[in-house]
Amino acid sequence: MSTPVSDSKLTMLADVPAPNLPTGSGVMTALLEIPPGSAGAPPHRHSGPVFGYLLEGEMIFELEGEAPRVIRAGEAFDEPGGDVVHYQAANNLSDAWTRFVVVMVCSPGVPMLTYLSPEEIEQRRHLRHPAALEGATD
Repeated sequence: MSTPVSDSKLTMLADVPAPNLPTGSGVMTALLEIPPGSAGAPPHRHSGPVFGYLLEGEMIFELEGEAPRVIRAGEAFDEPGGDVVHYQAANNLSDAWTRFVVVMVCSPGVPMLTYLSPEEIEQRRHLRHPAALEGATD
């Protein structure tokens, strides 16, 4: 028996603990494209964990309780889903598109994405990181 030869290269982009997946969960893979200077989607939550990889551009990324941070092309990111709010996925560049791929685990019977009402955003304001509130306009 011969040993297979491969010229493939594996680069670890992220290593997170395996999430607890409910029976009947689904998985979606999507390409998101954010125009230059766009604030992206309004505050929302996902029904399950999300794993992403930035293909090009820069994204301002903010999860509830964390300071906003810039993710650049070639970097991976994740979010736990469930009750954790995703406040920002904004294009940090005014002159170029930002594109990323996400793999989203969807809990059965729950929408993959749910937007927050203005009332819920205000009710959860105390859960945001102080650095996020300094520049928050919602």
